[in-house]
Amino acid sequence: MTSPAKAEGAGPSIALDPELETHPEPAKGEKKLEGRSPGQLMWQRFKRDRTGVICAVVVILYFAVSLLAPLLVKLSGTDPYTLYGQDPTYADKPVLDQFGLPLGYFGGVSADHWFGVEPQYGRDLFAMLVYGMRTSLFMALGVTVLLMVTGVIIGLIGGYFGGRTDYWIGRVTDFFLSFPQQLFFIAFMPVVTAFFVDPREETPTYFRALAMLIVLWLLGWMGMARLVRSTVLSLREREFVEAAKVSGASPGRIVRKEILPNVVTPILVQFTYSLPSTILTIAFLSFAGVGFVEPTPDWGRLFAAAAKYTEQDPAFLFFPGLALVIFVLAFNLLGDSVRDAFDPKSGR
Repeated sequence: MTSPAKAEGAGPSIALDPELETHPEPAKGEKKLEGRSPGQLMWQRFKRDRTGVICAVVVILYFAVSLLAPLLVKLSGTDPYTLYGQDPTYADKPVLDQFGLPLGYFGGVSADHWFGVEPQYGRDLFAMLVYGMRTSLFMALGVTVLLMVTGVIIGLIGGYFGGRTDYWIGRVTDFFLSFPQQLFFIAFMPVVTAFFVDPREETPTYFRALAMLIVLWLLGWMGMARLVRSTVLSLREREFVEAAKVSGASPGRIVRKEILPNVVTPILVQFTYSLPSTILTIAFLSFAGVGFVEPTPDWGRLFAAAAKYTEQDPAFLFFPGLALVIFVLAFNLLGDSVRDAFDPKSGR
């Protein structure tokens, strides 16, 4: 049948480009609408949360101070190891009185010692704190990353394959969860170090760090594994996973391409909660005397020293305590903000 256009003698018909029909060019002065990825939406929601942005800046500042600790200490003209109250080199600038207490106000705060000095020894508290932050933060970061990786792998395997695999992984997880963690932290640390180092010899600092990492890893991955497993159990029954199976995709590809991207949100949120918790655990080990020891600067060791000096010099606890409280609070609030930013139903 002849088309009306040809019947009226019109020229040949012109087929319109489907791209032009479905995506017309915007009129002059109008904005072109562009789709946004979930990551872009999350970032926009996060930027609107002032509390989250401020906490992120605080956390970044802490890590920057830890990285730049040698430079900051050099600027202050001190170091965390020199005994300024006992070294005769600094006899012309006394920092302790005859009772071993800091001279001056608020624990000996002065132009030379910004946060004061340690009673009895006269070590500079600012230098000890920034180096202690460096030790604790990067130790906690390494432990937390290891815990996250281990928990994610075990949770993915148990949740996706199910059956006997999930059963035995669950029993192993229950076994490790049965240990009272803090008691075993204290009990395992001397065992691990004594197994490799002669008790008559001094344990190297690097080996103490390695022993702490092993103990914290063995007794800390279970929470992440359970979280990922429960998420994967619900995801493996979804339509997009079934479609990938029907198309012939291998289990490894399905886990990597379909399931893993959908568990990034709980992993990231859990990470923001786990890091400050790990820092507190490392500080607890040093406070209990089974973590870092003299003369290695560490947050927990500062609290252990403050427990001895608190009656004579309560100011010694102020700066380490304030720094730890601010960091833990900022990181926990950051975790809340990240969780809300990933939640599409959030109104924040």
